[in-house]
Amino acid sequence: MSPSEGGLATGLGSIYKQQNNIWIGWPGIEIIGLEDRATVTAMLGELNLQPVFLSQEEINEYYEGFSNDVLWPVFHYYASTYAYYKKSNWDYYQAVNNKFKDAILNIAGPGDIIWIHDYQLLLVPALVRSSMPYVSIGFFQHIPFPSHEMFRLIPWRNELLLGMLGADLIGFHTFDDVKHFLNAATRLLPVTASANVITNEERSVVIESFPMGINDKKYAALPLQKQVQTQAELIRSTFKDCKLIISIDRLDYSKGILQRLQAFELLLQQHPEYKGKIALYMIVVPSRDSVPQYAHLRDEIDKRVGNINSIYRSIEWSPINYYYRSIPIEMLSALYSIADVCLVTPMRDGMNLVSKEFIASRVHDDGVLILSEMAGASKELIDALIVNPNNSEEVCNAIIKALNMPLDEQQRRMQAMRQIVAKFNISHWVKIFMDKLKEVKQIQRSLQTRHVSGSTEQSIINRYQNTHKRIIFLDYDGTLVWFNSNIEQAVPDQELYDLLKDLTDDPANEVVLISGRKHKSLSDWFGDSKLYLIAEHGSWFKKENGSWRKISGLSDSWKHDIYPLMETYVDRTPGSFIEEKSYSLVWHYRRAQKGLGELRANELMNNLKYLASDKGLQLLSGDKVLEVKNIEINKGKAALTLIEKNNYDFIIAFGDDYTDEDLFKALPDNAISIKVGGNLSAAKFYLRNPAEVRKLLAGFTKGVPVS
Repeated sequence: MSPSEGGLATGLGSIYKQQNNIWIGWPGIEIIGLEDRATVTAMLGELNLQPVFLSQEEINEYYEGFSNDVLWPVFHYYASTYAYYKKSNWDYYQAVNNKFKDAILNIAGPGDIIWIHDYQLLLVPALVRSSMPYVSIGFFQHIPFPSHEMFRLIPWRNELLLGMLGADLIGFHTFDDVKHFLNAATRLLPVTASANVITNEERSVVIESFPMGINDKKYAALPLQKQVQTQAELIRSTFKDCKLIISIDRLDYSKGILQRLQAFELLLQQHPEYKGKIALYMIVVPSRDSVPQYAHLRDEIDKRVGNINSIYRSIEWSPINYYYRSIPIEMLSALYSIADVCLVTPMRDGMNLVSKEFIASRVHDDGVLILSEMAGASKELIDALIVNPNNSEEVCNAIIKALNMPLDEQQRRMQAMRQIVAKFNISHWVKIFMDKLKEVKQIQRSLQTRHVSGSTEQSIINRYQNTHKRIIFLDYDGTLVWFNSNIEQAVPDQELYDLLKDLTDDPANEVVLISGRKHKSLSDWFGDSKLYLIAEHGSWFKKENGSWRKISGLSDSWKHDIYPLMETYVDRTPGSFIEEKSYSLVWHYRRAQKGLGELRANELMNNLKYLASDKGLQLLSGDKVLEVKNIEINKGKAALTLIEKNNYDFIIAFGDDYTDEDLFKALPDNAISIKVGGNLSAAKFYLRNPAEVRKLLAGFTKGVPVS
């Protein structure tokens, strides 16, 4: 039994043992016999490890197939070259993810924290969530997350996203990955996002970047060991007249090994003065070389190294010392500690911990790191020489700059990077992830306590039943009826008419429909009812059996300047349109392409900002709308006008969007305010959707007070 090599295994190998944690995973080989499985389970149990056994067929289809023939190439932007979509691979991927779910459920309890790692288990968060709805689930992806354009190539993309959204907190190495995930989720799924929070079935999921660190103290201590120093002296004596450039990778097409060799060959071609004075010590760790594309890559590396050495070597000197094998950590530390340059130039990498291990090993603050801008580590290690790995000339020039860098500059750069690696180490990474997960769960629980259900719902109904002079404020779109992409189709249904009639038939109730809709629309729908109607956010009002009146002092002359500007954005944004109300203009983009509508809305907002301010107008950015209106128009002011006329003993208001916040804030302390939808709000409580609003209102008319 030997430990796995690699970023995740190395990074978390000691952390998970510090407390009462259990690591669930595949042992790495097929184990068939029940007796053998029992033996392995017992051995691993002593190390707090719980095995999930896979058959050879599952390994082939789930791991080698879907994980590494679909997810790995797509997530590393090699979809067109290496991705292969096979239905049986997907079937096995689902089956094995279910195996991991079962293993978790066998040992997890309600108060446990479950932390799921990496692309092989994307479905597990939602699978566990379905069985344990309130458990804390974190998910971290250690490889990049691709752009929406790349990710959507996967036939089962929606299922993968929904699987990940079963977590409470989703972590990536970089902010770019966060943006890509948010973009993919909001474009492909019917979910909403605000900043880095996705609302999925009324549950808030936070998407955040957590750059992974290493055990820096371990790598700083290794060069002080006698065995490592002996290895280092041996390497120095071998390359005594050369500056040493090291390159350490696992065999993979995403690591840019061939491109690196091309840049090194270019250096030898263009700068013959370096012949005999530099050496590239290149280690490639075997990985999946039974797979055809990996075997081909290994052969290409062999061929390229052979060609370069055959052209440029002399009797005493070989430009490249190439080793295709795993090496012990003592040898690795020796190389890290004495190399003049470390060349880390992947074509795409989630983080790349080799760069951090090299820095932690530089106890004398010397040496130079050349780092690909495509590696997640480049966002932190900005004092490295950052290069585009596709630009051979740039990499070549960076090597020359590194070889000739003065010691004081080496030390300045290395000291800054060593501080970062020391501060943001593996323990720090675990801590900030877990702290954030706890914070997310607290936010979710606070929302649960504010949700109107169970005892909270009955308490509000009791209060309603035991009062005698009530006023009920109801928004329309998104509150009483579902949000519709076509605003003309969101018409009242018979159930709503019956519900409002029941409420208005009670003489103790004043029911106020306060909407942003045009007053003509409200007249057509509710003109014959007993409702008090307030239209266009408060600019028009109508009492029962009365005629429409508007508040005084309003002007619409400003529209002549604003309308043409909005019209240019309609021309530039297919699917958008302008809705004109008496004293406001609304630019709708709910039917525009996702992303484009938001971009144009921000542009329009910036263009209108100063113009609106000069004319005494208010700009409101809402759910797929941008509204310009007279600053005097306000739902809160309209509501206060009614409240102040009577001594109500029960005041309640329902609303779902930005304009209703004015109403919630204006209400007295004893009022009940309810936001529809789970976003942040000044309201005291929330309901998930119009169906829940109708249920509560029906409870008012049918409920029996509880003594």
